[in-house]
Amino acid sequence: MADVRKSRKIITGNVVGASMDKTVIVTVERLAKHPRYGKYIKKRVKYSAHDETNQCAPGDKVSIIATRPLSKTKRWRVSEVIEKAK
Repeated sequence: MADVRKSRKIITGNVVGASMDKTVIVTVERLAKHPRYGKYIKKRVKYSAHDETNQCAPGDKVSIIATRPLSKTKRWRVSEVIEKAK
């Protein structure tokens, strides 16, 4: 059982901030059903993700993957840039 490793969480979102060195802010949107009224509501969460090569810019669509804690707020890493901003 030495080489058995669980698959990590992967989520997709849009970069909203890239002003820090090697860090980007990624917003992930999901739809959640209201418990009483049944209407679908957009819920947004912001994640700080590690971008080793500083390749991301605001507006890019990226895929991020869960990783070990890299700082106080960074628990995610940019795995790939799906679509560059125009």
